[in-house]
Amino acid sequence: MKYALIVGIVLAVALGVTVVVLGGADDSPGLQLIGVGLVVCAVVFGVRSLRRRG
Repeated sequence: MKYALIVGIVLAVALGVTVVVLGGADDSPGLQLIGVGLVVCAVVFGVRSLRRRG
C-alpha cells in the first residue's frame, strides 16, 4: 500500500511539472499557478500520509 501512495505522489508531481512547462510555453500564469499548486499539494499530502503510516 505504501508503494501505491509513492507512485501516486510521483505521478501528481510529474503532472504538475508538465502543467507548469505547458503554461510557460503558452505564457499562461494561471496554468503555471495550478501546476505549482498541484506539486505542493501532492508533496504535502504525501509527506503527511507517509508520516502517519510510519
